[in-house]
Order: sequence, then C-alpha cells, then structure tokens
Amino acid sequence: MPLHPRIADFLADLPAPPDGPLDPAALRAGEEAQVPPLADRLPLHRVEDTVATTPVGDVPVRIYTPVDADSYGLLIYFHGGAFFLGSLDTHDHVARQLAHAAGCKVVSVGYRRAPEAAFPAGLDDCYGVVRWAADHGDDLKWNEHTLALAGDSSGGTFVAAVAAQAHDDGFDRITHQVLYYPSLDLDFDTDRYPSLLDNAEGYGVETAGRKGFNSFYLESGADPAEPLV
Repeated sequence: MPLHPRIADFLADLPAPPDGPLDPAALRAGEEAQVPPLADRLPLHRVEDTVATTPVGDVPVRIYTPVDADSYGLLIYFHGGAFFLGSLDTHDHVARQLAHAAGCKVVSVGYRRAPEAAFPAGLDDCYGVVRWAADHGDDLKWNEHTLALAGDSSGGTFVAAVAAQAHDDGFDRITHQVLYYPSLDLDFDTDRYPSLLDNAEGYGVETAGRKGFNSFYLESGADPAEPLV
C-alpha cells in the first residue's frame, strides 16, 4: 500500500533497531534523552503531577487542563511502548495535543512497566486510575458526560482491556475508546493474518521484531491466549 509522503519521510528518519538483545534500560534512556525542554512544549492552562490512590497502590499521573473552565470531559490516556518503554515524559507531547485538540482534561497514567512489574500490574494501574478519576470527579471538575479512554500501541491494548474489565464489573461510565494502532493480538504466527506478511517490512513496526519487543511483557506472565492480553 502506498504511503503518504509525510509518513514515508517520518519512517525514513526512524533509527534502525539496535543489534543484539534488547536492553530496556538503554532503550528507555534513549527515549528520555529525546524529551524536549519544557519551554518547547505546547502550553496549556495547567499541567500538574499528582498520585492516584488505587486498590493496587499509588499510581503517578499527570493532569493536563487545556483552558480555564467550570467543567470538563475527562480523557484517560495510556502511553505506548511495547509494555516496557514510554513514560509520562516521553509521551507528554501526545497528552498535551490530546488536551488541546479535544478540549478535555487529560489524565496521563504512569503505569508500571514490564519486565520489572509482571502482568497484570500495568493493566491494574490503568484500570485503577479510571475508577479513581470517576470517584474524584468533583476534584477534577468532571462534567459527568464524557469519560474517554485513549492509548497508542500497547496503551491501546490497555484501553481495550480496561473497557472490557469495566463492562464485566458493571462500571458503565466509560463513553469512548480511542485506540491508536493498538496491539490487539500478541500471537505473532505469520500465518495468522495476511498483513503480517504483506506489511512485514517498510512500515515502521517490522513483523520480525514484534516478538522481541513484546517479549518483556509476554515473559512476565502475559499469555497471548488471555483476553486481557
């Protein structure tokens, strides 16, 4: 499938994957080194760091308020990173753009990552923050109309899984799921879907590298046959 020229230019600038075994610490450090200084980020009315107290412990969150208003729709954002990369800082620009474009108050979740935190730690953190946000609607000036979940890549996986958990628990306040290129099937048998062969190379996420990048999550107890995985 032909790529839009701007996407093609973006892919051409992506660094090549590292040789040899993946080192989470080194990859995280490389990501963090690319975070722009605060002065270069999209300005919003308020950005604040706090902690959400959940049944599984305290979870760091960053709250983005786009403008001064009496109430807001809430958007809970789960960053991507193959379950072991990404942070509140590396995806700060995404959360800012979401707040600005959607006009919602965005709560970005600093969930625990593999391999240090085994499945379902990160997922539990995400679900816990969604329930925390609903419980603290008055503090967040929630309008009680919009409670959206959004996530990219592995964050998109968490969005779908959290929505499923909420449904099973009878928690019916979630109004939207926004999944950006989500990982919805972590079985990487190349005969499973034609796209794994048709789009194996040249589109940023190579089929040959998917298993390795997701191995930290899978080897921490995340079974691809489990619906929440």
